[in-house]
Amino acid sequence: MSHWFYNNKEVTEVPEDAFGFVYMITNTKSGRKYIGRKYLQSTRRKALTAQQKRDGKKRRTRVTTESNWRTYTGSSKPLLADIKELGKDHFKFEILIYGNSKGQVNYLEMKFQFINDVTLDPLYYNDTIGSGKFATLKDSDLLLENIQQTFSK
Repeated sequence: MSHWFYNNKEVTEVPEDAFGFVYMITNTKSGRKYIGRKYLQSTRRKALTAQQKRDGKKRRTRVTTESNWRTYTGSSKPLLADIKELGKDHFKFEILIYGNSKGQVNYLEMKFQFINDVTLDPLYYNDTIGSGKFATLKDSDLLLENIQQTFSK
């Protein structure tokens, strides 16, 4: 049984043209949330077999397999710790939107994260936006104060 829901319906299969999706995981006890993305397939390069080399093939082959989206529970360490402690039954796993390309999925994830101010709001587990690697903003009271002053003008 899947733990993912889209429009309040359990997801067992995804649209054929979908590359991935943006999701929100909600801790039903505390109300904390996490917004992220998941690709539906993973692609890797596979070394050539001896037979392929003898046949004159020069480049490695690409192998595409379904990702672990059916069992995936997020990538945030604090979120995963809470899931381990409370159990998966205390979390709501919902697909917000499907994307048809890698770029579209990445854009949609960041769009949802910016709209919800996930790096500023302590209600969210997120500490970065997209795959960006920068210091969490939640821990800097002075920075938060400056941001609020700047954007309230």
